[in-house]
Formats: sequence, structure tokens, C-alpha cells
Amino acid sequence: MLTKTIISFPGLGIDEFTVDNVAFQIGEDFPIYWYGVIITLGIVSAFLYASYRCYFEKIKVDDLIDVGLWTVVLGVIGARLYYVLTTLERYIPEPFDLVQFFKNVLNLRNGGLAIYGGIICGILGIIIATRIKKMNTITLMDMAAPGVVIAQAIGRWGNFFNGEAHGGVVAENSPLYFLRMGLLPNEDSIFTTYYYHPTFLYESLWNVMGFILFNIFYKKKKFNGQIACMYLSWYGFGRMFIEGLRTDSLYVGPFRISQVVGAVCFVVFGALLIWGLIYSKKYEDPDAKLNKLDAILKPDMDKNPVFFKKKADAQTEINDEKGENENGEDN
Repeated sequence: MLTKTIISFPGLGIDEFTVDNVAFQIGEDFPIYWYGVIITLGIVSAFLYASYRCYFEKIKVDDLIDVGLWTVVLGVIGARLYYVLTTLERYIPEPFDLVQFFKNVLNLRNGGLAIYGGIICGILGIIIATRIKKMNTITLMDMAAPGVVIAQAIGRWGNFFNGEAHGGVVAENSPLYFLRMGLLPNEDSIFTTYYYHPTFLYESLWNVMGFILFNIFYKKKKFNGQIACMYLSWYGFGRMFIEGLRTDSLYVGPFRISQVVGAVCFVVFGALLIWGLIYSKKYEDPDAKLNKLDAILKPDMDKNPVFFKKKADAQTEINDEKGENENGEDN
């Protein structure tokens, strides 16, 4: 892995500067990379955001910690497995040695994490932990979604320090030419600087916009699961286009796998979002007749800890509890 990269953003008035991907050393032979530091910072940010949402959702921070442990551990495992399975030939030694193969797979210090694997197994972690803790699974997904997207926005800067996850050469007539990134592989390079699409930056900015949007809608959400659906469709839509610019995509056959997954997320969760917004209007009419499906989705969280729960219902419960405490009752 290269340790130093020369980068510039001439369209933004930033001249060439050298980036070292090593943050600091422990002893002489154990470098700590910026990539790992930044990914860790992203994970911490996601947890702090979910903690901030605990009051609104009436969830104890201690319970969130339990869910977070499951989510982070399975998320990292999933991100690694996704990457390994889509680049398996890189990890199979010649001649084949099973012990060496597992060593290669477990060696995270050589890089190789795929965000969609982290999302899939992170969701699995939330499901397992909330079922064990008897918590509302969909509510936790809403709490996690904005935190995950800001963690991704932060995490992409790990790619910046590695000089990776960029796109192809930017055409001079491209509307994105002003964001072009000049790149040399190391400070001793004799090659000419080329100007690439900084796709890590595009995705980071897209995720920041999503984070702002999700927070605007959070307190106005019509149903549990709305923010999670917004996140998966928003991120999928952006990744679908940004992935098409990258030069280091993971492929399955002729397809860029992250582009395909992004398109599927956009279509599926976008449709669920629209359906949920339409369906939630039924609960605005107190005289509406409920069918069997309505009974399952009914916003009574004590009896049906699933999809729907209007913000008004949650706020009423909070106000009732405050009133009881102020009156010295039920303390």
C-alpha cells in the first residue's frame, strides 16, 4: 500500500500537496492508518447520533449500546465478507493453503471493506439485537439511518488519504470539471498528473445532503420506517450514478455490483416510502375501518411493535409521562 500521494484540486484553488496515509506509528513496525482512524470516527459519530435520538423515540441509551455492539460487529464482518466474495481471487494463495487463505481474509489492515455488506449485516445486527431486547426493530432502523449516512460521509475521507476510490479522467467540458482532482501515486513519481473525478468527494457531499434532509423530516415522519426507507433509496440513487464513474468498482460478471444494488435499493425502498406515506393517511381518520392488514400495522406499539406510529402519538405519550412526573406521580 502506498504511503504518500500527491493531490491537488486546481478548480478549487488548491495546489499540489502530499498526503500520508499513515496517521501515526506504534513502535517501528505497526503503522496506524488514517483510513482506520476515520472509519472509527464515522462509527462513533453514528452511535452519538443514535444516542441523540433516544429521547425522541423513548429508548434507553444502555439498550442502544447493546444494539450498537451487535450492529458494529456484524457490520464490519459483512463489509469484509462482501468485499472478499466479490474479489475472491485476491485472497486465494498459490499453491492453495487453507490457513494462509483465512489469514488473508482476516487481514483487514490491507484494506477491503464494502459498504453494502456493512449495511446488510448491520441491519441483521439490529434485527437480532432488538428481537433479543424486545425493542421496536423499525424504530431502531430510523434512529440508525441518519447516523449511518453521516458515518459514510466521514468514512469516504479515508479513501482520500489512500488516494483511492476516484473516477476516470474528467473531460474539460464536464460540468464537474471544477471539482477535478489531480493525482500522482507518490511523491517520487515521474508520471504526469491526471485529473480525475473525486468520486469519494461526490459521495461524501451526497451523504451530507441526505443527512440534512433526513433530519428535516425526522420529527415530521408519518410512520416508523420512513427515515430508513429515505436513507436506503437516497443512498441507492446517488451510488447508482457515482459508481458508474469509478475505476475500481467490484464486478459480478459484466455488472458493477454496487451500481446494481444501488438501483435495487432506490426502486424497492423508494416504492416502500411512497406506499408508507399513502398508507399512513388512513390513521388521520379516527372513523376509518381497519382490515386485517391495518390491524397488523395499527399504531399501537404496546400490542403491535411494528411499522406505523405517528409522531403525534409518541409526543402524547411523552407529554403524559411528563405530567405524571410533575405531579409527583409514578416516579
